[in-house]
Amino acid sequence: MKNIIRFSLVIFVTILALPMKAQNDLPKVLLRTDDIGMDHSVNMALKKLADTGIPFSTSVLFVCPWYQEAVDILKDNPQVTVGVHLALNAEWKYYRWGPVLGREGVPSLVNDNGFFRASIDEFLKSDYHLDEVERELEAQIQRALNSGLKVTYVDCHMGTAESTPELRAIVEKLADKYGLGISSYFDENYKSMWGVSVDTKQAEFMDHLNNHLEKDQVNLIELHIAVNNPEMQALVDLNSNLMNSANGQPQAGEHRQTELNMLLDPSFHALIGKKFQLVTYSDLVKSAGLDSMKAPVNE
Repeated sequence: MKNIIRFSLVIFVTILALPMKAQNDLPKVLLRTDDIGMDHSVNMALKKLADTGIPFSTSVLFVCPWYQEAVDILKDNPQVTVGVHLALNAEWKYYRWGPVLGREGVPSLVNDNGFFRASIDEFLKSDYHLDEVERELEAQIQRALNSGLKVTYVDCHMGTAESTPELRAIVEKLADKYGLGISSYFDENYKSMWGVSVDTKQAEFMDHLNNHLEKDQVNLIELHIAVNNPEMQALVDLNSNLMNSANGQPQAGEHRQTELNMLLDPSFHALIGKKFQLVTYSDLVKSAGLDSMKAPVNE
């Protein structure tokens, strides 16, 4: 009789475990929303996405004046993993920001008006000082930590802070100092939606999720979200023709609203738990560990 009961319990536990096993066998997708805290429009998109309850990772521009609103939103949404979007650029024509330490603290990192330079090339051609880069990026991390948020990882706005071996070494040093992960250092299968046209963005996003996910890697999808309102419609990107029309009219708001719509669409949510499982950098740091990190081979 005891053997029969024991056998029945084994069968029962096995049946209960099947859905979990099936879930664990699904490809892992990590959504990373960048430029959070940039402005109110971006923060409102963050709130809309967070209100769905899905887990995702979000990279906050702690150099921007609207970061404090993002902090309040994120404190109410612990399912969202927070990263520091390390910035050395300010890329909009009329909306500029500068270093946390100010122009006097890091004079080699700013233009004559005290703002970060607009492009990667402009920054790299300038007489920037590595010691000032380190101090400024550390100040951004410290501001993030002082906000009261749990900070898990860092990544680099526009890729500037990882665009040379010397700059990358600073990011790695600071991540190690503060016990933070680095986005793209966990062998992620990387996909960005930034450069995809508005007309094809959702179709390409859904095609990627349905047909191009890697099973043996975490599938990182980089996104930029915002509510397309007058604030976003006034932002002219100084670097990208894609984000402006042929006559120079801003289109970044359309791109970011489209990406927000993709993430709110029921057709996307219907795939979660069936086609893939969502993970965050908190999950990655916990499962893989910081010691497993290594710089991407192709960078």
